[in-house]
Amino acid sequence: MIQLKETVIYPDSDGKPMSDNTQQFRWIVVIKENLEIIFNDDPNVFIAGDLLWYPEEGNNKLRQAPDVMVAFGRQKGDRGSYKQWEEEGITPQVVFEILSPGNTLKEMAKKLKFYDHYGVEEYYIFNPDRPDFNGWLRSPDGRLDVIEQPENWTSPRLGIRFELQEGEFTIYRPDGERFLTPTELAKKAETERQRAETERQRAETAEQQMETERQRAETAEQRVRELEARLRELGQSLNGD
Repeated sequence: MIQLKETVIYPDSDGKPMSDNTQQFRWIVVIKENLEIIFNDDPNVFIAGDLLWYPEEGNNKLRQAPDVMVAFGRQKGDRGSYKQWEEEGITPQVVFEILSPGNTLKEMAKKLKFYDHYGVEEYYIFNPDRPDFNGWLRSPDGRLDVIEQPENWTSPRLGIRFELQEGEFTIYRPDGERFLTPTELAKKAETERQRAETERQRAETAEQQMETERQRAETAEQRVRELEARLRELGQSLNGD
């Protein structure tokens, strides 16, 4: 008897909310969207927020949904979930978790074990309520080790810098600009648009002024030619007399 292979369904949702509060949601969006901007021109950097990651084919119970994950070497595009065997076996190299009051130590310990086992290179946890920031980096021996001074740390993979000073947590892009909220990004884009429009208007005004000066110069040259012609006529008349 031929035994049919059972079809395994990999749900796109685990039934859990993306975030427990507005602060957690805001940080997830800020990190995810700013990373999208940084790697916008690289088609082979996939970034996702709250996307289920299945590391092993055939096991739909084994999964995690990092608040933000980054997979280098994978094409951008929409996905219902990240099935690693369909992604050339590539593990997301960087993951972020933003804590909320609902997170437990047991839950976070399981996540650390999962990310360690499946090859994540950089793992970052931020607690916006305290605030507190911690990170792990894969060491040469192949394990995730605690980053001793994460409060002033630059991600080897992402090139972004984390800074925690006097209760203020800030993330800086490789160009030194800090991560902005979507509202701040929109305002910055509008400011740049207005600046570009002002520069365009200035250029048009300068061009119009140059055209006016050119016309004045042409008019002055025409008058000079007319005067010269008139003088020649007068000279010829005097000589004729």
